[in-house]
This record gives sequence, C-alpha cells and structure tokens, in this order.
Amino acid sequence: MTVTRLDARRLLDEIEDLADLLADTVAGGASVGFLAPLDPAEAAAWWKERAAAVAGGQLAVWAAYEEDRLVGTVSLAFPDKPNSRHRAELVKLMVHRDGRGRGHGRRLLDTAEQAAAAAGITLLHLDTETDSPAERLYGAAGWTRLGAIPGYAADPGGELRPTTIYYKQLGIPAKTAPTR
Repeated sequence: MTVTRLDARRLLDEIEDLADLLADTVAGGASVGFLAPLDPAEAAAWWKERAAAVAGGQLAVWAAYEEDRLVGTVSLAFPDKPNSRHRAELVKLMVHRDGRGRGHGRRLLDTAEQAAAAAGITLLHLDTETDSPAERLYGAAGWTRLGAIPGYAADPGGELRPTTIYYKQLGIPAKTAPTR
C-alpha cells in the first residue's frame, strides 16, 4: 500500500474514486456525516467542495492505494485563528470495506500524525461514533479519550448516536493514569 498527499488538482482528478470510497464507507455503516444511501453525485459534490480548502492550505488529504486502486483516505483540517495554529482536527479517516482489517487505517493515521508533527502541530483532536470500530484504532494508537456527547449525530441509518472526543499530543510523552 502506498499513501500519497493529494493536492487540489489530484483531488479533482480522483473525484470518482473518492466518491465511491465515501459511498462505500457510508454503506458500511460508518458515521462520517452522511445518511445512507449516499448518492454518488452527492459524494462527488462533497469532495469537489474540499478542493478549495486543499488549495488554500486549510485541509490536507492523503489517499491510500493498493496498486492503482484507492482504498482509503484521511484528512487534517487546520484552524484559521492565530491562537490555534498549533492544532489540527483529524477528519474522514475512511477505509474501503474490502480493505479493512489489513492495517490501512493505522497506516493512514500514522501518516497524518507524522505529517502534523513535521508541520509543527502539537495537538490533534477528533470525534468518532461511540462504540464504533474506529474507537479501537484510536485507543491502540495512543489517543486519549476525553468523553462522549449523547445524541450528537445520526448514523447512516438515521439513528442519533453519541460521539466520543479524542485528542493526541504530538512530541509530548503521554501521561499515564494515576494509580490508586
């Protein structure tokens, strides 16, 4: 598997495959902001809207490929306020259903973390559906669970679900839980 950072032009060139990945992710039950069934044209339009943010440096997008096939993606969203330039939000970590369980998610996560650290980012944060498979990935990768917000977002089937907030400090040793 290779992971490549997409510039705005390459993102637009990959729209069809990115839209297919997003639609597959939603069809697989992942809560990434969309309801099922996700129309391919809606998925493509959503990705097209991201191109300006990529071109402007507010969003970084990486794509994972097995040979020439797109199998996953992850993004970092950068705040535009002067007091928050040390942090970024990890968004839209997606792996195609037939590529799951093979380390693709972890590789994408590692890529985003390493790129963030290289850019001087010291704090990452994200939210994910509580009790989802993604929670195991973030926990295993050393992310700290902050807490859950009930009824935060609808899952692809339309049911309101809680979301769990995670953060990870980069370049700072993780604190261990106090013993009692």
